[in-house]
Amino acid sequence: MESTTRKIETENSQQGQRKKEDNISVGKSFFVGLQHVLAMDLFIPPIILAGLLSFSVSDSALLIQMTFIACGIATLIQAGFGMKLPVMQGPSFVPLSALAAIGTTSGVGTMIGSLIPGAILISLIGRPLKVFSKVVKKFIPPIVAGTVIVVVGISLMPSAINSIYTAPGNFKENIFVAFITAAVLIICMYLGEKVSGKFKSVKVASVFLSLGIGTIVASFFGIVDFSSVGEASWFALPTLFAFGTPKFELDAILIMLAIYFIIVVETTGTWFTVGEVTGEKLDEKRLNGGAFGEGLGCFIGTFFGGTPVTGYSSNAGVIAITGVKSRKPVLAGGVILVILGMMPKLMSVIASIPAVVINGVFAILCMVIMMNGFKVIKNAPFTERNMIVIGVPIMLALFAVMIPSDILNGLPNLVTYFVSSGTAVGAIGALILNLVLPQKKEESQAIQSGGEINYATR
Repeated sequence: MESTTRKIETENSQQGQRKKEDNISVGKSFFVGLQHVLAMDLFIPPIILAGLLSFSVSDSALLIQMTFIACGIATLIQAGFGMKLPVMQGPSFVPLSALAAIGTTSGVGTMIGSLIPGAILISLIGRPLKVFSKVVKKFIPPIVAGTVIVVVGISLMPSAINSIYTAPGNFKENIFVAFITAAVLIICMYLGEKVSGKFKSVKVASVFLSLGIGTIVASFFGIVDFSSVGEASWFALPTLFAFGTPKFELDAILIMLAIYFIIVVETTGTWFTVGEVTGEKLDEKRLNGGAFGEGLGCFIGTFFGGTPVTGYSSNAGVIAITGVKSRKPVLAGGVILVILGMMPKLMSVIASIPAVVINGVFAILCMVIMMNGFKVIKNAPFTERNMIVIGVPIMLALFAVMIPSDILNGLPNLVTYFVSSGTAVGAIGALILNLVLPQKKEESQAIQSGGEINYATR
């Protein structure tokens, strides 16, 4: 009886605390919401995808613009009535290789069409089917999530490095600019961890600082062109299907269904991170609501030509730093993203940043993603079985990434799309190996409990 009374008092105290946290002004909500937006770096995936698809500067700017709007709407959906937690939605790095392969092989219309069925399916398994929470418990223990995160970083890294090697212009100058950009980012990240007080914000602004300094250095070598900025308007309403009408090709849809499942693995880690920071329990209702919000956000995003969205765990850091656990700042952040997405001139500035600068940052981000995966895996028992579950998917991902282009071009479309994504190959390998390889009971308990909270990629 006493324990029951204590439990009720604790629950009432928590409810009172939540009400207090939600009672913040509109001005403070937008101020904190702007910090959430600045911590996201969500323009990196669309500008990388635009480069892989050989988009012009104007089309690249349009893709970034549409991505901002899609992420803003997706954030409002997820925080408003999906998971109902302060989760910011941003473009995922996971599908970039597969989307580029589909777009270059079958056209951008087919690339957009491939995103729609998977988004609908993710929504349905969340609500009304309510099976997503069961899938998480069955198929996504931390050892699998951690391995998938490692595979994401390893799979994307060669693309970033190769883009620096093959960028137009003088090779030595490109390498120098990329090196300076990466070095600035590393220094900012290191200082952000070591210093305290107002200088702690150096880490939050590290990507902006490295891109800015990298662009300034690049301008001395004449590889910066901001001519398109003057032609862009200050304000423009979003355009539906700006890159063409969706086309549906079975092979492309099938590979994106697999990619969507991998994105869900990625975003589940973010949800657990946010749940831990906010003190909110991730029960079956929240998990299923999160899947519904994620799928609906991805579906609406296809109307704007954006990449699939995912929860960004960098925002959990903002929550921890500011101490504001309310959903209001995240909802305000969603509104800010939509407004920014209606400013083509700003998007043109971002799209004009030289490719070597972008890829200098991207290479470091790939490293960070990979190491976050290893942070999750370190809690798993170091047995022969787990070594196989972790190591073989990494090997498979590298096998896919390093396949010669002449062999890749001779394969059927479905195989080409699949093999073009080292993430898909490695992630599916991790899922299958974890299911088919037997494990001892004590190993299973350790794997299920080890690192559950922290398997987020950003």
